[in-house]
Amino acid sequence: MFSKQIRKSPALLIGILIVVLVATVALVSMVWTPQPPQQQELSRSLLPPFWMPGAQPGFALGTDLNGRDLLSRIMTGARSALFVGITSVFIGGSIGLVLGLLAGYFGGWVESVIMRLVDIQLSLPGVLLAIAILAAIGKGLGNVVLVLGLVSWVQYARVVRGSTLAVRQREFVQGAQAIGAGHWDIIRRHIVPNIMPPLLVVATVNVSSNILAEAALSYLGVGVSLSTVTWGGMLNEGRAVYELAWWNAVWPGLAIVLIVFGINLLGDGLSED
Repeated sequence: MFSKQIRKSPALLIGILIVVLVATVALVSMVWTPQPPQQQELSRSLLPPFWMPGAQPGFALGTDLNGRDLLSRIMTGARSALFVGITSVFIGGSIGLVLGLLAGYFGGWVESVIMRLVDIQLSLPGVLLAIAILAAIGKGLGNVVLVLGLVSWVQYARVVRGSTLAVRQREFVQGAQAIGAGHWDIIRRHIVPNIMPPLLVVATVNVSSNILAEAALSYLGVGVSLSTVTWGGMLNEGRAVYELAWWNAVWPGLAIVLIVFGINLLGDGLSED
């Protein structure tokens, strides 16, 4: 069935290939990079890419202001980007799944309380809320993941609630209730399997939005500390030397565009019938 969907949607295939490529680079960076990504050497500061005059062997994409190899840092940044995207989605998706199921299945005051919480959080801009929380708890990769998960749970809660309301009216759910099946048994066996497809689509797209959010937070200097290599942090550092060495900002920018583009294509392909 999945292979048939790929044949029907070239965009899905392209998205899968891009995501697999980035994931492969991230995995390779765990055991090998052309140069140590944090090794500084001021004598090779702002070396240009390999095709430009002044380039040096071993630094294919050039170096940054501190003489660190940009290719190695791009590879290492892929690992950080995927970790942030996947882990924050797991946190936000888990919270949204539980609360959305409670709201959609039980209704009544439970639904009212949960949906009012959703409305309150939706009234606050996500990035500004993330900045405020990070300003209070401090920088760090773990803190960014936690904050992005807490900021994004409302998207899952709304989708899960709507899907649960629809599935709850189906004959097989009413039949299970008629024979005395317990609430949690019905939720586990009948509700959750039938609401997973739309939830997976939302989760896929949210991976890219959280990667983009992390890049924005690091670019603003409130996300991940400089001791951790991220594409947003590289973009922030490249901004300061853009007129002297444009490649410092272009490479991490292209990496962010590539992964977001690939994941969005993947999400669009999965959402097609």
